[in-house]
Order: sequence, then C-alpha cells, then structure tokens
Amino acid sequence: MKLSILLPYKENFSPEYAGAVSLFINDTLSISKYKKNTIVYGNTEYKKKFDLNYKNIEIAKIFFQSQNRKYVEEFIKYEKKRNSDLIELHNRPIYLLYLAEKLKNKNYILYFHNDPLSMTGSKTINERIFLLKNCFKIIFNSNWSKRRFLEGMKNDYINSEKLIVIHQSAKKNNVRIDKKEKIITFVGKLNKSKGYDLFGKSIIKILNKYSDWRSIVIGDEPRDKIEFSHKNLLKLGFVKHNEVLNVYKKSSIAVVSSRWDEPFGRTSLEASSNGCAVIISNKGGLPETITDGVILKKLDVKNIYQEIENLIKNVKYRHNLQKLSVKNFFLTHKYVSKMIDDTRDLSLYKANKINLNGYNKKLRILHITNFNERHNGRLFFNTGRRINNGFIRLGNSVLEFSDRDISKHYKSYKDFSGAKALNDKLRKTCYNYKPDLIVLGHADLISSDMLGELKDEYPNLKIAQWFLDPLNKNGPDFSKNKNRILDKSMFIDANFLTTSPDILKFLPSKNKYFYIPNPSDESFETLKNYQNNCTNDVFFALSHGVHRGNLKSRTNDNREVFINKLLEKSKDVKFDIFGINKIQPIWADLYFKTISNSKMGLNLSRGSPIKYYSSDRITQIIGNGLVTLIDKNTLYQDFFDENEMVFYSNVNDLSEKILKISRDEKLRKKIGKNGREKYLKYFNSNLVADFIINKTFEINHKKKYLWYLD
Repeated sequence: MKLSILLPYKENFSPEYAGAVSLFINDTLSISKYKKNTIVYGNTEYKKKFDLNYKNIEIAKIFFQSQNRKYVEEFIKYEKKRNSDLIELHNRPIYLLYLAEKLKNKNYILYFHNDPLSMTGSKTINERIFLLKNCFKIIFNSNWSKRRFLEGMKNDYINSEKLIVIHQSAKKNNVRIDKKEKIITFVGKLNKSKGYDLFGKSIIKILNKYSDWRSIVIGDEPRDKIEFSHKNLLKLGFVKHNEVLNVYKKSSIAVVSSRWDEPFGRTSLEASSNGCAVIISNKGGLPETITDGVILKKLDVKNIYQEIENLIKNVKYRHNLQKLSVKNFFLTHKYVSKMIDDTRDLSLYKANKINLNGYNKKLRILHITNFNERHNGRLFFNTGRRINNGFIRLGNSVLEFSDRDISKHYKSYKDFSGAKALNDKLRKTCYNYKPDLIVLGHADLISSDMLGELKDEYPNLKIAQWFLDPLNKNGPDFSKNKNRILDKSMFIDANFLTTSPDILKFLPSKNKYFYIPNPSDESFETLKNYQNNCTNDVFFALSHGVHRGNLKSRTNDNREVFINKLLEKSKDVKFDIFGINKIQPIWADLYFKTISNSKMGLNLSRGSPIKYYSSDRITQIIGNGLVTLIDKNTLYQDFFDENEMVFYSNVNDLSEKILKISRDEKLRKKIGKNGREKYLKYFNSNLVADFIINKTFEINHKKKYLWYLD
C-alpha cells in the first residue's frame, strides 16, 4: 500500500524544533510496516529532517491567496503522479475540503491533535458531517477530543465506526526508582494557560521549605512573561526532545497544571512512562495520559502545594506511584503504531475488497428477509427461518429484519412502497447493532445505494445473499429473477443459489456464486412417515397465492398439466393433492398433519428441470420421511442414490414407479428412511448457515460439504 502523510503547513518535521505532530509521526511511522511505502509531505525550514521518506513542499508567498490552500494544491500535483492508496491528514480538517474537490474516491484518514471545535474546517456541525462523509476514519488523540467533535450532533453519528481514539505514544523506560533524584519538573509553555503561574508560586514555597529538593523548568513563552527565581530552580528554556526525556528519567515528581482543556497532554504521558509521580489537573484529555497519578481536585496554588508536599513527605506512597506509572504504562510506540497500522489495513481491505484473516469469532448477523410476521404464523416454516436457525445454533448473535413487514407497516402516500422508510431503518439498525455480516434473502426493496453507504461506513462489513426462486431461462419470471440477483452484485461478497451456478451463463465471473441446497431443519422436519401406515400414496401441494393463502386466478402452469396427466395414468393410486383443480392450498400445521398420511411426495417445480434446482418443498417431503419423487434432470443423483430418492424421466416412468412403491411397503419404508436420514445429516440448516459464513469470509477452503467438494 502506498501511503502519503500531509503535515500541517509549516509544521517543523525536524528534531531541532519538533512539534507534537512531527514527534508523533516520527515515533510511530519509524516502526510501521508501511514505513518504506510512505512519503511524508511538509513545509519545514530546518535542513535536518527526521530519518523518514520526506518531501518538502516549497511555496512562494503570494499575497491575497491562502498559503494553506496553495500548499495543498502543490501536494495534489505530487499526489496525482503518485496515486497513493491512502492519504493521512494531521490537524488540518480544512485540507480535506480542498482535497475532496480535486482527488475524489480516495481513502482519507484525518487525525485530530487539538480541540476539533477550535479548528477551521470542523467548527460547525455541517463541517463535521462533511468530514464524516468523506473520511475513511477520523482519529482522535483522546476521548475528550472525540466528545468535542460530536458536540451538538445527532445520535446518528455518536456511534459511528469512523470515529476512533488512538492516543499518542511514548517510550517506556525501565528506570531505577531508587536512583531517582529529588527533582520536581514542569515542561511546557510558561504561560497562564499551562498553569505555570500556579506552579511557580507553589514551587517557590516548596523549595523554601524543602531545601534538599530542586525544580527544573523546561519551556519558553516570549509573549507571556512570568518570572520566578530560586537558587534551587533551574530554567532551561527550550531544549531538544531527548534532553526532556533525560530530565524525566531522573525526576521524581512532574506537575502538569493546565488551566485549558488539553486535548491529550504529551508531557504527562512522557513523565509517566519515565517513572515520575505525576500531578495533573482534571482538564480535557489529561486524565487519559496516566494510569496512576494524582489528579488535582481543585486547580489552585494551595492544592498544588499540598499534593507536592504529600509526595515529598510520604516516600512509600511516592515510590509506589512511580513504580505503577512504569508497570502499567501501555501507550508505547509499538502499541500505538500497531493500532494505526491495523486501521490502515482496514483501508486497504476496503480499497481492494480482500479478506484479511477470515473470521474465527462468533458473529453479529443481520438477517434481512421476509419473516412473515404479518401472516400470523401461516408462513413460519420457510427457508429464511431455517437458515436463521442455523446461524443461531452456530452460536452467532442474529437480528431478524423482516423487510416485507417493515415496508408494509411504514409505507405512506409519500413513500408508497415503503422502500425509503425500510432503507432508513436499515441504516439506523446497522448503526446501533454494528453487524459483522448482513445476509439478504429476496430483500428486493433494499437498495444497492444503501448497501454502498453501509460498506463505506463499515469497511469490515460483509454482505451475502441467498436466492431460492427459479433461474431457468425456460422457466417462470426468468428476466425478473435474473435482475433481482444482479441488482446488488457490486456490493455482495458472496451469493448462494438453489440452482447450480455453473449453468447460469448470465452470472458475472468477478462475483462469487455458490450452490446451496434447500436446508432441512431438525425442529421443523419432525415426522418419520416411513414408520407410519399411511392411507394415501402420493402427496402434492401447489403453493401459489402464498401471501393471500388461497387460490388465485392465473395463466397456465406446466405443473397443473403434468399433475392432471399423472392422475389420468395412475387410476389405482391414491393422491392427496392441493392448490389445483379448485382445491385450496394448505399451510403451516395443517400442512404437516396432511403429509403425515402419505407414503410419497412429488417434488415438482415450475419450469423445465434444471441442475440442482428445487423449490423448498423438497425439505418438507424428504425431511419428514416421505419417499421423494424427483425429475432426474435435476441431477440430484449427484447426491442421492435410488435407495434414498426416486428419479423419474417422464410422466409414464413416474406413474410406473409410484405404482411399484405403493405396493411394496418394505421398499417404501427403506427409501423414506434412508432419504430422510441422509438429507437431515448433510443438507441441514446448520451446515448451510456454516457454508454461507465460510464462503463469505473465506475461512476454511479445505472444509468439505456434500454439495460442494471443490
């Protein structure tokens, strides 16, 4: 991955007078796995630079034009030639506005090192919404800074995956506490904002009382002259960063008494990492910089004096704080650099749509399909429920999202189909639930635009789709079903069809398509008809008029023609047939009660037979121990033999086989038992759910399934 880092204009990327941003980048990028492929762009006057790939952007001063804008425009020229995979911006949100105009479809990460509400480009709510929409991630150096960014914004943004906190880092030094000197340090600007006036008054009183202690002050402030003098007070002015760390190594106490809300506080972080007993004010992100220390209850001279004196007098307490500061310190350069690289990895994953490490954890799955809540249980026993049960039994967290029920409930005159409300509800549900995987099942009203938005917002999100309807070119609704499959393909990680994909020539080769069988479910398929003495020979139910629950007028159905021919040829066979010839279809519990009295079930689907396609009735037939009668052109012989299913070639062949089985109870029970046991063992909802997860996340390529042996 090629990475470009754009520093703030005039940020000194030099060890001679380094700012906090430069130190942060140098400390973390130096040990990053992306170091060699990264260029840091800046505008630094000092000749000596940090030892990283650096490009200085030289710009002449032009009156009546923003120097910052000119600086970014020059960077854009370099970037158009380099074409980086990721651009990181530090502490200048306004730069994104300039970049988004010229460099579209780029991955941007914006780092905030200061209060977002004090910076041009992130002061208003609309500006911050713009940043959210155009950044891959926004990184804050403290939770306090993140809360400031969200101030006044709607709840729709508070839990955004784009907003993350990565604290600044420091080198952890295993210092000898017993070798520490009696030194109290203050590092920072020597002004009132930093509380130097409060520290100065306190430290003079301390040094007067405890003559064996010294104080070292590091920093300057030409605009705010605050002077304190004492024979044991050493003022070093501005010194190099390494010299600051050396002072911390020998100091026993460090004081950070800021009045203003520090976004984070590097001084207290480094003091802690070097084993100082740290005293801080409770301002901004300062409490996040230490694991063990003293937080001032009140910021005044009296309290600062008392806390310093307490540490001087109570040696055991002071040493304990010093030891814990080092022991519990975790914000090392290595730790923080890895967090940053992990974030970069996600941007690479988003850009190239690859899977990093698969998934080996329990998932949050948002399952979007028609759960038929409005039909009062009549359509409960459907494939969506079966797959859903499989996800749950595998130990995943599963949230059901019934798209048809939602759209029907929320539709209005302004939103006649309910699609707008449905997609808005999906956005809010993902925001709160944060799924790892979205599974779509015939969710036609979910828009591809919404899936694209979710992919942008949650780059680690996977989306899968299952589809049960016929895809036979010579079958019903071919063009419609084909378009339903392809509609969202650019955002679908894996598709699962009940037709063999290898015979569907319209499927794009760049997408992943897999066959899945209609899954059986141990909680649904509870009958064992091969144990029963059944009075009917053959059961068949046509299920058109699904949502009304009764017959509706329709054009010719090839199944009705086939059934009537079969009835004509099989006079001695007892049929139990529903959904044709003015006999109403049956549903739910009545369906199971009815099939319990039949020896065989005819698995007849709409259209001409096609490789592996079957409607979901096959699970209800074979899964309940009926002998399954199926057209041999479905090629189910690839999975089952003649002792487990009965394959026919035409209506005459079927009639003969039905008659034979109806007269041979031993044969009927053997086929019914074998078929049920095999189907429930190898084609069950647990395995189908596992297959969907496995192939979507590319977890285990070696795992075998009866229907997939690649």
